[in-house]
Amino acid sequence: MQSFRTEIENPIVEKDILELERKIRQFKGGELDEEKFRSLRLVRGVYGQRQPGVQMIRIKLPYGKVTSKQLHRISKVSDEYSIGRLHITTRQDIQIHYVDLDRTPELWAELEKDDVTLREACGNAVRNVTASETAGVDVDEPFDVSPYADALFKYFLRNPIGQELGRKFKVSFSASDADTGLSYMHDLGFIAKIQDGVIGFKVMLGGGLGSQPRHADVLFEFLAADKIIPLMDGVIRVFDRYGERKSRAKARMKFLLKDFGLEGFKALLEEEQKAVPYESYPINAESYPKVNVSENTPPQIEIKDSVAFETWKSTNIVPQKQEGFVAIGIKVLLGDFYTDKARLLADLVENYAAGEIRLSLRQNILIPYVREEFIPFFYTELEKLGFVEAGYNKALDITACPGTDTCNLGIASSTGIAEELERVIKSEYPQYISNADVVIKISGCMNACGQHNMANIGFQGMSIRTKDKLVAPALQVLLGGGNIGNGEGRFADKVVKVPSRRGPEALRLILNDFDANGNGQTYADYYAEKGEHYFYDFLKPLTEIDNLTPQDFIDWGTDKKYEKAIGVGECAGVVIDLIATLLLESEEKIANAKEALIAEKWSASIYHSYSSMVNTAKAMLTSEKVRVNTHHSIIKDFEEKFVKSGRINVPGGFDKMTLEINKNAPTKEFAETYLNSALQFLDQVELFRKAELQNV
Repeated sequence: MQSFRTEIENPIVEKDILELERKIRQFKGGELDEEKFRSLRLVRGVYGQRQPGVQMIRIKLPYGKVTSKQLHRISKVSDEYSIGRLHITTRQDIQIHYVDLDRTPELWAELEKDDVTLREACGNAVRNVTASETAGVDVDEPFDVSPYADALFKYFLRNPIGQELGRKFKVSFSASDADTGLSYMHDLGFIAKIQDGVIGFKVMLGGGLGSQPRHADVLFEFLAADKIIPLMDGVIRVFDRYGERKSRAKARMKFLLKDFGLEGFKALLEEEQKAVPYESYPINAESYPKVNVSENTPPQIEIKDSVAFETWKSTNIVPQKQEGFVAIGIKVLLGDFYTDKARLLADLVENYAAGEIRLSLRQNILIPYVREEFIPFFYTELEKLGFVEAGYNKALDITACPGTDTCNLGIASSTGIAEELERVIKSEYPQYISNADVVIKISGCMNACGQHNMANIGFQGMSIRTKDKLVAPALQVLLGGGNIGNGEGRFADKVVKVPSRRGPEALRLILNDFDANGNGQTYADYYAEKGEHYFYDFLKPLTEIDNLTPQDFIDWGTDKKYEKAIGVGECAGVVIDLIATLLLESEEKIANAKEALIAEKWSASIYHSYSSMVNTAKAMLTSEKVRVNTHHSIIKDFEEKFVKSGRINVPGGFDKMTLEINKNAPTKEFAETYLNSALQFLDQVELFRKAELQNV
């Protein structure tokens, strides 16, 4: 670690990286519980991989913006610490795989040299803030949402209120009413609006995918831009206190909305307003970095295959609101590309565009600020990289998560079937190469990382068991989902489950019927008119499993017989005292509260003190095998079992002491008083625990 410590200019980042290195040593030495270590490394972008002994590293790239310099840095890191492959996710991140756990701190330090972070890319925290990839160039946008997404990202990065949530929290920004940021499926979604000359957003709350998709509620038809960060601060506080923590299946924001209802949630939100440090948080869009387009002029180019060029232009050129410029879409098969091409792409956009790219929610790349007269030159340069496949954001452009390739949760292959379906469309349905109406998405399991349940045509990896108990890979076919716009969307119906090998035939039947009976309608309207049972009837023959062939037991992309497996477990730790670990964490939170107090960060100090109190109470409830589902229940149960019973004395009550956090404004005086309360409480509990162990 000494070799890179002094190279990191930001002391907060340096501390973070050194802390990861220390925790890795503690885990390897048996001093740190596996669950606690998992939580710590996930919030630092280090994710266990299906293959034992290696990690997936998720690089957090807010709203998908990557500069040429950053792309060079990411490529260098991937070559040094991984296998040179870059994977674009459906949240505009880049993932690299097969990384040695011990090398993750130095990998992170290398990335930070060009302001690239891993922090909160995974784990139960505020994940990457996504946005329309056309933000800033969209012909229909009322304003550029990039400065607002950037400000929100920076405010919540390392913010103590969002570090140990019950589950992940996802945020999106949409450039226009087309809602290409998909606000309706996010915990918080913002759609750009201007009302009476004021810049602001329509706000959507509580959406999500997974096995139980939920359409977000409209929280505000319009909210001025200076209110979005205070709003999210309050929303996170409510989610942190009342969100489920024990059962992961019920721990997302959407379930909290379902339990409390929108009005009930608003009441909880109101209770937190005193604790929120800002009533207004103005965002100065003018201070956002200006676009600098290169003045270089490329050589004149003669196009050899004019037919291929015109086809590519018809599908991959995106109009731009800036006169004289276009954006170029690059269709990236399954989101995978390699560092040799990434470097050349970085040089191309640096020399002849604006020195940046945008990663898209459909796992593609968009190059903004290309001069119209440079289009032939860019085509020939991209052709050298294999980046001129037609069909950007069209039916041919299938989204797929990694599935069983690398993910621990993958049940069936998503990448293998995606490649096969693209082959089928190219060879048998060439008219769909330019069709932007049909959206196809695939996930390897129910978690919907491939967003299959909001697609027009979706496939979800599953398995089926025959009468003689043989297991084969399968696909759930989902139909009828789609983005309507302005915060409205449809979730797909689960129509049939078919053996994976019959996935291509299912697609053929669907497209054939659409061609024959669509009558010029959009696919979404065609499906809505026909209804679920119509599709079930003509797809049902594919569900028959009494006639499976040996090939049906081999998943796409492999030649081995299928075995259902939820990956190989991550590194095992030795059994340790979980209660002692929790109390040690409380001490660390107290230390964080003290540091924040010294730095005059009153709100952060208060939240660290609150976290220490709740964590200490959780330790004692865990020692008595009491369920610790939510912060709210921890506070209530500790009061009942330890305070009211007289076992631990907390003057005025533990619940009253703890919830002072939302009864007081975040001032220096309250931060000092609250920290003192947390210290005294921890000291008292540790004495109680010590006496308890001595009497055993």
